[in-house]
Amino acid sequence: MQVVKSIAALREALQPGPAPAFVPTMGNLHDGHLALVRQARAAVGPQVPVVASIFVNRLQFAPHEDFDSYPRTFERDCALLQQEGCDLVFAPDEAELYPEPQTVKVHPPAALADVLEGAFRPGFFVGVCTVVLKLFNAVQPGVAVFGKKDMQQLMVIRHMVRQLALPVQVLAGETARADDGLALSSRNGYLSPAERAEAPALAQALRTLAAAVQAGRRDVHALETEAMDRLSERGWAPDYVALRRQADLGEPQPGAGEALVVLAAARLGRTRLIDNLELTTLS
Repeated sequence: MQVVKSIAALREALQPGPAPAFVPTMGNLHDGHLALVRQARAAVGPQVPVVASIFVNRLQFAPHEDFDSYPRTFERDCALLQQEGCDLVFAPDEAELYPEPQTVKVHPPAALADVLEGAFRPGFFVGVCTVVLKLFNAVQPGVAVFGKKDMQQLMVIRHMVRQLALPVQVLAGETARADDGLALSSRNGYLSPAERAEAPALAQALRTLAAAVQAGRRDVHALETEAMDRLSERGWAPDYVALRRQADLGEPQPGAGEALVVLAAARLGRTRLIDNLELTTLS
């Protein structure tokens, strides 16, 4: 496996050759990331290179968030990627990816990006789209794989790819979970032992809401409030629990027969966790 830190070296390593498969990450890898690498390999076969990037993107962190303390485990990450058959790791520093102040940015539409995560983390999706577009331009992949755990991010990126006619097929990887149901996340390492034992309650809140909908309840706002209240009673500080359309994250319409998704974000101690659960089409 080759490790490169400049765009020039990246392009030299990949050319000439087929457009690679690409898995962008911020490092501190877990099995959810590695599953995306395996999916990328399966999508393109053995003859096409698989590239992973490791870059903690300052643009998507607010000043009060954990950019400086975000776990950086580069050597371990590279060893894991090599075990999965990744061909190349692109690991630029900030000076390489942002050699001057990034005044040109990608602003996704407010209806998709300024709700839910975007409402609680203003500017987050501007940072995400800007860095993903820069990484796409550097790697020039034919296929890119993103996890469903970050469902809204996946939808925003797909919208950007479609709107800008980027020649990239975006694949979605299923959410990887621990045996107790907790969605794997690089931030799970922030949890204390007691918090880690409590953390599966977020996924349980999603399952409870989904079961109520599938049992016939359609009082969406009451269901969301009940879910947030239950989390609060357990010591969480929920930002949102929301039932939305899978197509565009709009509020579901009674009788529309839409595929839905329940999304949630909540703090447990100092750790902010997100999760989601897709529902089958409902009438």
